[in-house]
Amino acid sequence: MTAPLMSLVWTDHITGRRGFLVVDRLVRGVASGGLRMRPGCTLEEVAGLARGMTMKEALHYNPEGRYVPLGGAKGGIDCDPQDPGAYGLLVRYLRAMRPYIESFWTTGEDLGLTQDLVDRAAAEAGLVSSVQAVYPLLDDEAAARKRLADAFAVEVDGIGLDELAGGCGVAESVLAALDRASVPYRGTRVVVQGLGTMGGATARFLARAGLTVVAVADIKGTVANPDGLDVEALLAARDAYGTVDRSVLRPGDRELPGDAWLSADAEVLVPAAVSYAIGTVEQERITARWIVEAANMPVLPEAEALLAARGVTVLPDVVVNSATNAWWWWTLFGDIGPDAGEAFAHIRRSMRALVDLMLTRAEADGTTPRAAAHALVTDRLPVIAERFGWYR
Repeated sequence: MTAPLMSLVWTDHITGRRGFLVVDRLVRGVASGGLRMRPGCTLEEVAGLARGMTMKEALHYNPEGRYVPLGGAKGGIDCDPQDPGAYGLLVRYLRAMRPYIESFWTTGEDLGLTQDLVDRAAAEAGLVSSVQAVYPLLDDEAAARKRLADAFAVEVDGIGLDELAGGCGVAESVLAALDRASVPYRGTRVVVQGLGTMGGATARFLARAGLTVVAVADIKGTVANPDGLDVEALLAARDAYGTVDRSVLRPGDRELPGDAWLSADAEVLVPAAVSYAIGTVEQERITARWIVEAANMPVLPEAEALLAARGVTVLPDVVVNSATNAWWWWTLFGDIGPDAGEAFAHIRRSMRALVDLMLTRAEADGTTPRAAAHALVTDRLPVIAERFGWYR
């Protein structure tokens, strides 16, 4: 794959903090990718995320669907989202990026930012919508926007459909891997690092499928119970940043250090928080059979190689957490309606097919799932380019 089409570094004139935008490529003149805010965010990180978005879009290409994949992009701001000045910084960043968002970059929530916050800041920055660049590609803009707004208004047991879509995809990736290995759901133990939007929804879907969530981690540390945690109680006790109020813990729940999730006794490990969480040192502590990347880029390449050498399978982020992005576009373009049951069914079918295709390719090629996913993208990009064109 080629170098990004565009890389941009912005410096805030008030705080001196930096923000980034990387457009990996455009398809039909548009690129898709969220905006994250975290201390230490770098241009290199955002570039990797933008490349991942190109892959996610290509992997969900269905020639029979209304949604046609876009290009990949990503934004990032180097700031703690809990900093008192974070919101003002976000507004100034979006104001500076307004020409790009209006023309070719569709964005939304990512690490450190919620969609509500992005929408509010986008309006204050003078934008119609954070995804307005895609509107010219819609057959009926008014109907499409209403359909997406209606979908965002849907809640399932107290959690918004927009928050649940990604976790449904992650959970289905786990279940597809277990089915291929003939491992029963009952008795399979799961650890989730991060109980925000993606991690929380993943924990709910896996628990409801019959798996046992034995540990979760947030900024305060790890909460564990070998007999299983009360996932719904933990979800109800979260704050806006995914931190659990410890007053809801039961007598059998234990509070452990923040990194204890790495060595928890479980078959499935779901890093769902920050990038670069598992390096060569951290991987030594992992005993899980599967690592399922709900976060973007949580496992460093050198760590993944060591994990693969000792039989640990890493299911890559470009497949596992791709349902959030795809759900937006399936809904906006009209492949699905604003209904939770329809959305979950479509996500499950699509993610299971994609995971099975990736794992089958990995077995046939004698390689890792990540390498197989890259191979699938390499196969699909020329087809997309021939039909729709792109700017590299």
